[in-house]
Amino acid sequence: MRLRVLDTTERGSDMVPPLQQTEGGQVPRLVEDFFRHEAGRLVSTLTRLFGIEHLDLAEDVVQETLVKALRLWPLRGIPSLPAAWITQAAKNGVRDALRREACLRRKAPEVLAWMQQNEAVDTEAEALRRTEALQDDQLRMMFTCCHPALSREAQVALTLKTLCGFTVAEVASAFLTEEATIAQRLTRAKRTLRQQRVSFTVPEADALPQRLDTVLQVLYLLFNEGYNAHAGENLIRQDLCQQAIYLATLLTAHPQGDVPRAHALLALLLFQASRLAARLDAEGNLLLLSEQDRSLWDRRMITLGFRHFDRSIAGDAISPYHIEAHIAACHAAAPSYEETDWEAILHDYDDLLTLNNSPVIALNRAVALSMRHGSAAGLRELENLKALPMLDAYHLLPATLAALAAKQGDRAAAQKYYREALDRVASEPERRFLQRKLTELQEGA
Repeated sequence: MRLRVLDTTERGSDMVPPLQQTEGGQVPRLVEDFFRHEAGRLVSTLTRLFGIEHLDLAEDVVQETLVKALRLWPLRGIPSLPAAWITQAAKNGVRDALRREACLRRKAPEVLAWMQQNEAVDTEAEALRRTEALQDDQLRMMFTCCHPALSREAQVALTLKTLCGFTVAEVASAFLTEEATIAQRLTRAKRTLRQQRVSFTVPEADALPQRLDTVLQVLYLLFNEGYNAHAGENLIRQDLCQQAIYLATLLTAHPQGDVPRAHALLALLLFQASRLAARLDAEGNLLLLSEQDRSLWDRRMITLGFRHFDRSIAGDAISPYHIEAHIAACHAAAPSYEETDWEAILHDYDDLLTLNNSPVIALNRAVALSMRHGSAAGLRELENLKALPMLDAYHLLPATLAALAAKQGDRAAAQKYYREALDRVASEPERRFLQRKLTELQEGA
């Protein structure tokens, strides 16, 4: 294995908090922000208190509270502490539910004691304790959503819905699936968790490796959907990328998740996310890595990525996340596209193919090969991939063939391949990019 550390110079009370008068137009944005960043934490805590069998109730209470905020805040003003307002209102909603639901009486003393805690935080130690409790709840929820009894599709959908605050419609959009299908998938997943009496805990050491690998795969898929959305007007979903990084950070900070492959994944996500601001131009058009303004790359995020990459190589085992992180690190450390260490990247793809013989990895290797040994070598490699059924609908194969054919001066072949790519692509920004490249060839630009 050829991995190495790169040399880089940057390495309470029942009362809801009072409302303050303000413009009602701010309310939807504020509530949506809370829904994205705080709802999953609150649902996780309520689930710990009620049990996984009442996950639906926890989600309902949080959503009802957000609807209440949308109704009341435009009339009465936004509270000085919006998160505290919603948290307390949710607690009050739980109290009402407890009074209505006899089946929850056995949990009432514990839940009521929690709801009656004073909202004021008197010491930094108490604030830290409560923060750690919330993070532990989210970690438990993460492992619960990724339980092996669920299919991979169900695991990702449940994570998006429960921890990331996605609506059913948004989950359906991410999966390119009908809303009814996603709703059924979520219902079946929750029913499976109830029927198997899945415990709301972080797995013990003997069961951790398999469960941890599942969690890492789900976070990887979550980030990739945000980094390069499969369809729609927006190529990038920064909220998905941010959620994946947050959850991966939470995982590596826990003793059970503080393992090399988890740090490798987090390093990969940080390196990739550091380029988000440079991936689109001012009009929202896609920019290739070779076209990006590297001054826009987030150096702080890159430095943090190298720190986690350093921690990832502490063990003996090398995972695909290690290799992908090293490829991303080579790009992050390079002063320009041409000065990238393509020899190291090519070796990395060779190693990656031994772990995962994926046609997509082979395609990426062909690009690295073309940068190291010329576009003709890359074209020969890609010709071998054209017959693979798995790439029949993959627009990046003809798009890459087009780019290399154009470099070779074969304009007719390049135009043909760009048309093929346009027939396969679903993302609107990528469609505009391909059309622009085709137009440039047709006009002789």
